[in-house]
Amino acid sequence: MSFQDEMYMIADELRSIANSGAYYADNDYDRARYARALSLSARIVAAMEERPEDDVMAEYEKGPDRHTPFVAAEAAVFRDGRMLLIRREDNGLWAMPGGVTEVGETWAQSAERELREETGVTGTATNLLGVFDSRLWGSRTKYHIYASVWLTEVGDDQTPIAGPETTGVGFFAEDSLPDLSPGHVGRVPLVFRLSRGDLQVPYFDAAT
Repeated sequence: MSFQDEMYMIADELRSIANSGAYYADNDYDRARYARALSLSARIVAAMEERPEDDVMAEYEKGPDRHTPFVAAEAAVFRDGRMLLIRREDNGLWAMPGGVTEVGETWAQSAERELREETGVTGTATNLLGVFDSRLWGSRTKYHIYASVWLTEVGDDQTPIAGPETTGVGFFAEDSLPDLSPGHVGRVPLVFRLSRGDLQVPYFDAAT
C-alpha cells in the first residue's frame, strides 16, 4: 500500500470512528471530541488533495455517515474462456463490471444491475466466487470497501456495449489482459482461477 493510500485509509477510519462515536455519545463533551476527530479526517484528505478542509467537510455532510465499510459487487462473465471487462471512464483502465450495492437489493442483484448498467447485457449471478478487502488489493480508494465477485451467466445472443460510465467493453483472454485498474490487477487473474475451480470458492482474505 502506498503512503497516499495509507493516509486515505487512516482518514476513512477516523471518519468512521467519529460518526459512530457521535451517534452513541450522550453528552456535549464527547460529541465535541468526535466532531474534532471528523475535522481531523477532513484535514488529512484536504492536505493530500491540496484543497480547503471546508470542501471535504461539505462532501462528508452530503454523503452517508461512515460507520462501517462500503459493500460492492462485481460480475465475472466468461465466454469461450475469456472474461468480460469494461474500460472505466474515470481512469481509462479496465475492470470487471461492478459498483456499490444499493439499499434494498441483494449482493447478487447489485452485481446483475451493475453489469446491465455498464455493459447493456442482462445476466444471472449464479455463484459467489469471492469477497475482497480493498485495503489488501491495491484499490487506491479513499474508502474501505468489501467487494464480492459473482460468476454471472449471460446468453451468447447478447452483445455488450459501453454504458454511461464506461468507454469500452470487451472479452479478454487470461494471457492477453489489457491495462487493469488498481485493485483488479491481482483480482482478475485470481478470478480466472476461481472460475475454473483451481481454488476453493468462495475466496476470502485470510486473517493476518
